[in-house]
Amino acid sequence: MKLWFSVVVLALCLIPASAHAQVGVYINPVAARISTSTADSGTFAFLGDGNKSAWFEGVNIGGFYDRYHGKSVDVGFDVRDTYMGSNNARLNDFLVGARVVAKNLSPMWRPYVQLSGGAGTTRAPHSTIKTTRATWAVFAGADYKLSRVVNIRAFEVGYGSLTTISSATVGSAATSLPSSKMLQVSAGLVFRFK
Repeated sequence: MKLWFSVVVLALCLIPASAHAQVGVYINPVAARISTSTADSGTFAFLGDGNKSAWFEGVNIGGFYDRYHGKSVDVGFDVRDTYMGSNNARLNDFLVGARVVAKNLSPMWRPYVQLSGGAGTTRAPHSTIKTTRATWAVFAGADYKLSRVVNIRAFEVGYGSLTTISSATVGSAATSLPSSKMLQVSAGLVFRFK
């Protein structure tokens, strides 16, 4: 995951940007409520033995490239890697997505939405075994322009799904567990290069 993220960020930096292209990077704190409808138990219970939900905290590291510029929207893509943990459980969520930014609502505010997909790697609190599964998320947020190169990410809210490590994915459980749902919130700084 870390290698892919580095390759994508490097590619973003090396792509020649047109005069109107927007390139930005961010590193922001993130919190997520991860929940499932069925509690898991045992060594591979990602949310803890018998728990159906838990709060995770960590950091979003990512960048975006808004390539197309219309009269009212910009369209581009976002690449991010999210690292979170809770009670010794770990989640690494790598996502690539399409992003649409509304630009005519206010000269200072840049609200956006994006749909992302990728791979999430999870490790249970009492195990060193990791599993990687497909993941998706929808994000909505707004950046406030402080200067030509710095924005404040006033808020970002995301909702997604991921099949986490569990007794069903690693152990010998006879029944499968449903995917976990993730509700994420984040805020911070965005540094723009064009």
